[in-house]
Amino acid sequence: MSSTLTTEVSDDDARRTQLRVGRLTKAHGLKGAIKLELFTDDPGRRFVPGAVFSLQVPTGSPWHGKTIELAELRWYNSHPVGFFVGVSDRTAAEGLAKAILWIDQDDTESPDEEDAWYDHQLVGLAVVRDGVTVGQVARIEHFPAQDLIIVKTPNGEVMVPFVKAIVASVDIDAGVVTVTPPNGLFEELPEEPVEDSETETDADSETDVAADGGSTED
Repeated sequence: MSSTLTTEVSDDDARRTQLRVGRLTKAHGLKGAIKLELFTDDPGRRFVPGAVFSLQVPTGSPWHGKTIELAELRWYNSHPVGFFVGVSDRTAAEGLAKAILWIDQDDTESPDEEDAWYDHQLVGLAVVRDGVTVGQVARIEHFPAQDLIIVKTPNGEVMVPFVKAIVASVDIDAGVVTVTPPNGLFEELPEEPVEDSETETDADSETDVAADGGSTED
């Protein structure tokens, strides 16, 4: 399952989306280079010199709310490494570790990567397990480790990892997300046994005493 999911953002000129295309993993060397995990099947088009990415980082990071420009993408032992404008040493690179990279894209343009969808395409779809509808996609949550599909069910929201092992298929035209989750993910919690009330216990005691030929009176 590709991780090229998107989130909608506001724009004064047009309705736009953002496409998640990569994640900065860790510093590489001493000159500010950063290893990349790519979430796109077309890095040759997405990661070109001058490409500008929005950064998803913790609110306490000095990079929060900022963008970053790619100066060069190189490959070391088949692994992508990025050099970015203004990131000139290892300390600066380490401060960007785990940041997620997003790019703006027209909402009218369909994702060109295989198994890629916009968030708004998924929200509202029926979630089906073993031919039975178990809920509806409420939203998508994006995290550094993985994406989560938040499914609204009659028993509350369920967080489903957006991975191929669990999300078997997405059919936008049919309006269905088919899942094959592990046991327990969508099952209801067992109800706690209801204890007999004190009144019922007293009544039972009186019945038992009477049955033995005794009396409840002094």
